[in-house]
Amino acid sequence: MTTTVTAEKNTADSLDAVIRAAGWDAALPECGPGDRERMQESQDVLAKALASDQDVYGITRGFGPLVAFQADSSHEQQGSGLIAHLGTGQGDPLAPEVCRLVVWIRLNSMRKGHSGVSPDFWDGLAELWNRGFTPVIPREGTVSASGDLQPLAHAALAYAGVGEAWQRTEDGTFTVVPAAEALRALGVEPIVWPAREALAFVNGTSVGLAVAVHNHAEVARMVRAVAGLTARMAGLLGSNPEAYEPGFAHVRGQRGQLTVAEWIRADLPAGAERAADRPLQEPYSVRCVPQILGAVQDQLDFIEQVLCREANGTTDNPICFEGEVLHGGNFHAMPVGLSSDQTALCLQQVAYLADRQLSLLCTPTTNGELAPMLTPRPGSGSGLAGVQLSATSFVAKIRQLCYPASLTTLPTNGGNQDHVPMALNGANSVSEAVKLAWLTIGSLALGLTQYSALTGRGTSGGGLWDELARVSPPLDRDRPLAAEVRAARDAVSRAAADWLEEERSS
Repeated sequence: MTTTVTAEKNTADSLDAVIRAAGWDAALPECGPGDRERMQESQDVLAKALASDQDVYGITRGFGPLVAFQADSSHEQQGSGLIAHLGTGQGDPLAPEVCRLVVWIRLNSMRKGHSGVSPDFWDGLAELWNRGFTPVIPREGTVSASGDLQPLAHAALAYAGVGEAWQRTEDGTFTVVPAAEALRALGVEPIVWPAREALAFVNGTSVGLAVAVHNHAEVARMVRAVAGLTARMAGLLGSNPEAYEPGFAHVRGQRGQLTVAEWIRADLPAGAERAADRPLQEPYSVRCVPQILGAVQDQLDFIEQVLCREANGTTDNPICFEGEVLHGGNFHAMPVGLSSDQTALCLQQVAYLADRQLSLLCTPTTNGELAPMLTPRPGSGSGLAGVQLSATSFVAKIRQLCYPASLTTLPTNGGNQDHVPMALNGANSVSEAVKLAWLTIGSLALGLTQYSALTGRGTSGGGLWDELARVSPPLDRDRPLAAEVRAARDAVSRAAADWLEEERSS
């Protein structure tokens, strides 16, 4: 007999929808009759198994390699012991929006009706989420194999009044307060975690997933940003625009390449054509941008599908399915881990491309015989020399950070977890690389701004280009440029977000 495996119906069909659904001002919809019925059915399946003396992991038996031993007869003691012994996470906390998404994903998973979780218990967690209660979750300390155990345990501990929670102030910033204090402010008693609910909460891939979702959004915005900056560069240099014709993508058949070429053509200045002093074919960092960024875009599209399915699936153990309690491994975060590893490779390509374009601007043989480093005062001034050196450092560090975390697996947990994905480790590294990549892109934007000022070309570009001219005036003499790189980064990031939003809605 052939069994067809189908995914559960998605509640969010894009990562943008996932992020919006978990926003600070968003609210989880109440459990409808279908949700409550599914959750109650799974709880009934679990109760039936327990009544027939069936062994159930984490409820009648211990955790991990301690499954060979009998569990505590008190479900509450078993549950509290689970989250207590896993409270070993360390490091800086994840961002408030990531912590909020972590819990949203867990609740979304549990409401599918495969976790044996009480509908009333779910309602209590969801009500707290809707009222803004958001645990502080440390970023380090999980191998992501039996779910992101340690960080999720810290989230569960916060609901139990142990640890810390995020509190949003009136001006939209965030402070950290004791979790017990945050619960008191809401007039809520700390939650007591029964064994099944505790296990369903911590046995999920949600932490690495939440970080990966936000990383994906950042890299997608970078691709659009560098496409826009490429058009700006091609226009300023007078590069041959034939490289961005749709015919190349049509004969190759790659969708991402077609999309990126469309973006570049849309952003080119009206009437763009090859200048008499430019070569027929530019270096690859200008000519092959649709092929480079297009390949990245195709990978991001595939990664989005994987992460979206994960965000809408059930990722704990055991599960209840078609009247049975099944023991297996849906908590293993390899889909998330490999997605983060691939996102890292994509990010490196975008940052490296930006670095190469900045180098092209700073080199006389490719910038139209302007002075090295775009200085208006060669010898007495050094122009963008420091900016380029820092960008080179950023890309080198990105390459360190982007080493695939899935290649660092180590057996642990007494040999029980002998194959681990290190998904959160990978996602955290990508988060650090994201910051450096945006600085590299900001450095390129600064280079384009100074090129425009030095040549007098494109000085009335409008929009983003006018903003960049304001944040980085012409270099009449050398000055520290670190703050201008950051300002350029922020301007380009905002513009790319606006471009993508316009394209989604068109």
